[in-house]
Amino acid sequence: MSCDLRNMAGNVSAPIIAPIMSISHPRAVWGLLLFCRHLAFPSSMEEEDRKEKADHIKLLFCGGGDCIVPVPQSEMKALLSFYQAVNDLCSRQVGRGTRFLQLGPRGSPSDSEISPSFGLLFDIDGVLVRGKTPIPAAKRAFQKLINLQGQFVAPIVFVTNAGNCLRQTKADQLSHLLGVRITQDQVLMSHSPLRMFRKYHEKCVLVSGQGPVLDIAKNLGFQKVVSIDMLREAFPLLDMVDHSRRPKLPVSSEIKSSCRAASSSIVNLPNIEAVILFGEPIRWETNLQLIIDVLLTNGNLSSPHQTLKVPHIPLLACNMDLIWMAEAQSPRFGHGTFLVCLENIYKKITGKDLKYEALMGKPGELTYHYAEHLIREQAARRDWKRPVHSLYAVGDNLMTDIYGANMYNRYLEERTAHKRSQAVAKVWGGIGSSTALPHEDNVDGAWENMLAAPSATSCKSILVCTGVYNPHMEVPPSAGHSIRETVFHGHRDLCFDPSLVEPNYVVQDVDAAVELIFEKEKFKIQ
Repeated sequence: MSCDLRNMAGNVSAPIIAPIMSISHPRAVWGLLLFCRHLAFPSSMEEEDRKEKADHIKLLFCGGGDCIVPVPQSEMKALLSFYQAVNDLCSRQVGRGTRFLQLGPRGSPSDSEISPSFGLLFDIDGVLVRGKTPIPAAKRAFQKLINLQGQFVAPIVFVTNAGNCLRQTKADQLSHLLGVRITQDQVLMSHSPLRMFRKYHEKCVLVSGQGPVLDIAKNLGFQKVVSIDMLREAFPLLDMVDHSRRPKLPVSSEIKSSCRAASSSIVNLPNIEAVILFGEPIRWETNLQLIIDVLLTNGNLSSPHQTLKVPHIPLLACNMDLIWMAEAQSPRFGHGTFLVCLENIYKKITGKDLKYEALMGKPGELTYHYAEHLIREQAARRDWKRPVHSLYAVGDNLMTDIYGANMYNRYLEERTAHKRSQAVAKVWGGIGSSTALPHEDNVDGAWENMLAAPSATSCKSILVCTGVYNPHMEVPPSAGHSIRETVFHGHRDLCFDPSLVEPNYVVQDVDAAVELIFEKEKFKIQ
């Protein structure tokens, strides 16, 4: 056992130290030092906080297959015994103000925390995990991103286009897969910006997707929510594609009347006032049929389709990914593919384009506004004084992660240039002049009023090769000639710019991306 660990042992009674005196494996010793550093509990710490901290350390180096600090099986039993003994001791002594010496990386008292001036935006699928399997490089990367207190060394937001669960659920999944503690405040789902669409929160909305869609909608602030299954129950004659789910025909007038009475008493659905698409549903044919029905009846499914002379009821869609990467060797259909089906069916029936009130998720600019908002909140909670000037977005998909990061970077550059031009105009207008300058143009968009102005001046895109992007895929010889037909997978309403598909950096995996960011920022963990 190391000299530092023996010195530390002086703070703990002999019966506790005895089980671990034989431990010699370097990673195990490092884990013990890490553990003891984490046990520097202040006397004012509440019992619940102390327990949470101790449990987190157990996850860090006693987490079995997902542990950050793997140790030999022969030494695991001693480690666990040591953990339990120290944990019990702390439970008895914390009320009396007892604390362990807080050791730095080399046994000295720790230095003040470094204040970073950058933030990290991580995609999840294809960057950190493939389906439910962690990518090995992700665990190596996150060893570099946490300090000896188990805290992140820079503000981090996990930006995913997934929309089939609550933020807390996704945070718990990531914590388990990566072996680090992640909170819901660090997770940005494709539907997260819907919190800002307050004008729809009191309207009756139809939601489509999978998972706990009703809970998701209510968590976002929507109060009157109807699911596709609720529509099927209320109107059983509308879902006819699957023969096994059709009602028995012929349906007598008595049965129809009975169905209407039952639906009225069970559901009593009001007219639908807006439609929200969270993500790809399980039964596409059912969702496509009923959503089209809602749009063509102006939200009243008791009436037949109408020839609408005004735009259909508002439609809001989250997650525009045409494809995404799971465990399979090739990409799988995403919600963007479902949207392509919906758009084309609507146009084929009506001769008109389907209109969206809003499109959320990458590569939409609103998503990056919201992500930076979360980055600033994290920095404020950690009391980091330096403003976040640089964002780094790490992703595997050219058409969502890279395109979106580059588009937001262009926005930040234009915003900075606009501010500079205003400063020049103010100088030319004369220092101390009583003549007021014209009101500033709304260059920053409506959302900046709700999220505050960004502090970042750049958003650099980093492409990894562990997901959708295939570095060996043949690239068309002339981008202007064929990129729309063979490469561009963006949404129909996205104004395509080939220059936004070019990443700032291409690296092998997320571990290499973290190394690159630290190098560019000249950032070293003390």
